[in-house]
Amino acid sequence: MKLKLIMDISWALLLARWKQTLVAAAGVTFSIAMFISLLGFMTGLNVLLDGLILNRVPHVRLYKSIRPSQKQPVMQVPGFRKHYHFISSVKAVNASQQIHNSQAILTYLGNDHLVIGATPRITTQVFFNDGNIDLTGIVQGIDPALENKLFNFDEYMISGSAADLSKIPNSIILGKSLADLLLADVGEVIQLTTTQGQVFQLKVAGLFQSGIQEYDKTQSYASVNVVQKLLGKTASYVTDIQIKLTDITQAPAVARKFARIFETDAEDIQTANAQFETGSFIRTLISYAVGITVLIVAGFGIYNILNMMIYEKMDTIAILKATGFSGKDVKTVFLLMALVIGLFGGILGLIVGFGISVMVDQIPFVTPSLPTITTYPVNYDPWFYGIGIIFSLATTLLAGWLPSRKASRVDPVVIIRGK
Repeated sequence: MKLKLIMDISWALLLARWKQTLVAAAGVTFSIAMFISLLGFMTGLNVLLDGLILNRVPHVRLYKSIRPSQKQPVMQVPGFRKHYHFISSVKAVNASQQIHNSQAILTYLGNDHLVIGATPRITTQVFFNDGNIDLTGIVQGIDPALENKLFNFDEYMISGSAADLSKIPNSIILGKSLADLLLADVGEVIQLTTTQGQVFQLKVAGLFQSGIQEYDKTQSYASVNVVQKLLGKTASYVTDIQIKLTDITQAPAVARKFARIFETDAEDIQTANAQFETGSFIRTLISYAVGITVLIVAGFGIYNILNMMIYEKMDTIAILKATGFSGKDVKTVFLLMALVIGLFGGILGLIVGFGISVMVDQIPFVTPSLPTITTYPVNYDPWFYGIGIIFSLATTLLAGWLPSRKASRVDPVVIIRGK
């Protein structure tokens, strides 16, 4: 009964100064709306930038690095075995980048519960012949179906599809910038020279654009068997195995495990992209800092409004305490007022913020470097909305605590005598 009465009094005081109440609620609404829209846009941009890089990067990469032999000829001579050897300019002899037993490794990975999928790859340098000019480039031998499944290859295609590599014999997919340099288009035939001096002609099956121009100037893709043919290798020749995991955070541990089991080198995504992940973390941190700062500024506004309301309602507070309300009851009255302002302003702020996000999401975003992106990126993560309403209530509660504490200590005798 008493709680209901306290709630009725809080509501009456809010309505008595409804203009000030609306101003305070509008401050909360604006801050929450800006928090939601800014955080949604900034994290959406982060997700876009991360996706441009990380969607095309394996969680774990198995490969064979070329190293010089640990046992040099001088070490085999009986008279020098117990000596210290200082050898310079050591060269790698008869070293190969081939991963042996690659098919057995792929079968093992296909049955591992930690692995979503694994795909073979061959990487080789070539020279693209454009008249008398040779352009240095890289051809990646891929399994088109697995590449599209694990790394969303078709999302970066602006002409053709990854599946065309399997349908069209002796075909290649060029980076858009590389195709522009070669003046080549889909359906045309280009000529390239391998590092062994062999000349091949391949038909352009499609064009892709990653959004990173320097990457698109050199990269191209062909099927694994075509690249094996370019290099004069057997069907078992593979230089890389690209792995996607069910849990990306386990990549460092899984990489060490696979390197030990398969006796290969292994690189995890965290190690390969440490600087990029640091930049992404800092951008996200700045996004949260900006949003929280807006909420805190709104809290100061609520504090000022409640503080002024208490000064104007001193006689009301004195009457409440004179009629039997304790200091705790008076404190509860003003805290309820703050919570009502926070709840009303917070809910309205979530709705307004969502509306702004939807409008931003519909604004056309056209750039030649990112043809697959048509509108500005926005992240609608429900977690942001949860943080927004929690902060609106917490901020208003803290803003109302000092004024309510002051109101609870008012001496009704002093106030009435002053009147």
